[in-house]
Amino acid sequence: MRLVFETMGTVASVDVPDGFSADVDGVREIFTAADQRFSLYKPESELSRIASGALTLAQSSSAVRESYERSIQWRIQTAGLFSPNRPDGVIDLNGIVKAEAIERAGALLDGAGCPRWTINVGGDILVRTPDAPWRTGIADPADDQALICSVSLVGSRRAVATSGSAQRGDHIWRGGELAPTQFVQVSVIAGDIVTADVLATAIVAGGQDALDHVTDHWPVDVLAIDRSGAMLATPGFRDAMAA
Repeated sequence: MRLVFETMGTVASVDVPDGFSADVDGVREIFTAADQRFSLYKPESELSRIASGALTLAQSSSAVRESYERSIQWRIQTAGLFSPNRPDGVIDLNGIVKAEAIERAGALLDGAGCPRWTINVGGDILVRTPDAPWRTGIADPADDQALICSVSLVGSRRAVATSGSAQRGDHIWRGGELAPTQFVQVSVIAGDIVTADVLATAIVAGGQDALDHVTDHWPVDVLAIDRSGAMLATPGFRDAMAA
């Protein structure tokens, strides 16, 4: 059974076994609540009210403060390549809240006893497929109607996230400005969706140096595509493509 709905400016697709209905609607509610709380495009959201000065971070909900604290920890770990603050000081949690919503939705399905499931939100994917690998495609940055490759998610490698400028233009801050990056698209396979999403963003922001740092310090697999179309893939990512 598949549930499809629009959320966070993209489309979510949730697959569960036929006949399983418990808490599927709860998945949609998780994304709706996150969008209403964190969107900077909604003037009534908590983050918009913080940005306008109508609400302080200290006065915000525990959900906002916990996401911000988690983002600060990632900023430390990535030496500032991932950050919850724009150069103008505005708190922008867009780089983590979608992944956190996917994470919570997966935990909801696990808690409901769903034996296998997949959650795909705008190409960021988390799966629970104990009986077989899950094959998924990676978008071609030069053609949004095509795939550049497909990979298998299996075992502990349950998540893949993609970041870059191909779909949304240059939107990742580097050195205080929105500037063209070395890589137009980076996909990261990891054991959890937040790690995959954050590190994909960090590599786009930091280029080759960040790619080297991430692959040296985290157990992830990476595919990076530069502006000439050349692809750099770690051995593990190549294995996932060939599986």
